Amino acid sequence: MNYGIVIRVLGSLLIVEAALMLPSYLIALSSQGPDRIPFLITILLTAIIGGLMTRKKSVQTSIGAKEGLAIVALGWVFASVMGALPLYLSGSTVNYVDAFFEIVSGFTTTGATILTEIEGLPQGVLFWRSFTHWIGGMGILVFTLALMPALGIGGFQIFKAESPGPVAGKIAPRLRDTAKILYITYVTITLAEVLLLTIGGMSIYESFIHTFGTVGTGGFSNRNGSIGDYDSTYIHMVIAFFMVASGVNFSLYYSFFRGKPTELFKDEEFRLYMKIIAIATIAIAIDLWLVSYHNVGYSLRDAFFQVSSIITTTGYGTADFDLWPTFSKGILLILMFVGASAGSTGGGMKIIRMLVMMKLVKREVGKLYHPRAMMPVKVNNKVVSNETVARINSFLALYLLLFLFSTLLVSLEQVDLVTAGSAVAATLGNIGPGLELVGPTQNYSFFSIPTKILLSLLMLLGRLELFTIIALVAPKHWRIDV
Repeated sequence: MNYGIVIRVLGSLLIVEAALMLPSYLIALSSQGPDRIPFLITILLTAIIGGLMTRKKSVQTSIGAKEGLAIVALGWVFASVMGALPLYLSGSTVNYVDAFFEIVSGFTTTGATILTEIEGLPQGVLFWRSFTHWIGGMGILVFTLALMPALGIGGFQIFKAESPGPVAGKIAPRLRDTAKILYITYVTITLAEVLLLTIGGMSIYESFIHTFGTVGTGGFSNRNGSIGDYDSTYIHMVIAFFMVASGVNFSLYYSFFRGKPTELFKDEEFRLYMKIIAIATIAIAIDLWLVSYHNVGYSLRDAFFQVSSIITTTGYGTADFDLWPTFSKGILLILMFVGASAGSTGGGMKIIRMLVMMKLVKREVGKLYHPRAMMPVKVNNKVVSNETVARINSFLALYLLLFLFSTLLVSLEQVDLVTAGSAVAATLGNIGPGLELVGPTQNYSFFSIPTKILLSLLMLLGRLELFTIIALVAPKHWRIDV
């Protein structure tokens, strides 16, 4: 392990984080809130620590696989440790663990919260917790790579370790250009939603907060009742549209903007993603219409919004879906595991993995009839390598084992199994709200400190797709390279 380059890059990351806190500090300053001094202290402390770390010398400047994994895993932890300070120092949380849980939830775009009275919090804190969604949605280290060309040497290992999905690919030959393309797309979508929400009657401040939560697929709001507090079908549908858009692989937007719109509709993952949304929306709408709502329009509206929110792992709510019929809740629970597309800001297992597994099942059935036939698994007319298939199988197996084991641990809190299981599914899948005691109108504040730490770890594991964090704790990878 080349410790020198790891420390230097982490130092650069902290300097970037300090700069990203400045808008929140300015909002705290203009509103004369109690979070002014906490933000100032945190910014200065983060910048000083980062500056000292960047002075660390190293013989080699290249970043290998081990260094990339260490930078990504430790980077998210360091960013969360420092990012939690404004919440704790301003008194927005009772203790530091609660502040850490909240900010990990922000950076990992989970949206699970321990806060009970959100509207009473300082404006700077509310802006920062939502802004962490936007930063974490595309990846805080990808953001660092986009701003700091010096990290482009060997930086693909960072990009690869942080990118969601079974395979990470560059859009442009140079990684720095790839990061910039992704963020140009990201900023364009962000500004478009801010504009549309402002037209719909939201203030600029609230438009940015809810846009951060939408395009980052996080789900934090400055309202206690989330999006349900806005009695506007227009606002609901704008947010639902951008949630779906943020669950699409961002590389497809690049093809679209380059004059190749057909690439979007040729993509098998995109087509399956849209089919799942359509089928789930219609099924839930019919169930709601027959059992609860008795109004086709409202049934379709709320079904589409909630399906979009859960499959993209955003977690916004316009209705208390925990009160919906069991059939509808069952569909939403399944969508918690499915997740959005690879290369998007959404979490979960990812549509591409589901697609490959479906093709594997189809192949195995076909081999029963033609045992000697060569039947390669193809996605978008490209053969999926055996290595990628093995990686997907390993991921799904590990995901399931981690879900079961963590559910047992959370059940030690003496909560019901639905609460325990959905809390784990919601944090591991970076979704936010679960069912029963962690439903859309509830929060995670009642859990003990050990359980909050466990759920924080699950959020990090889910965002970094399990293996990055697990590889970090393997002792053999920490040997010093000579």
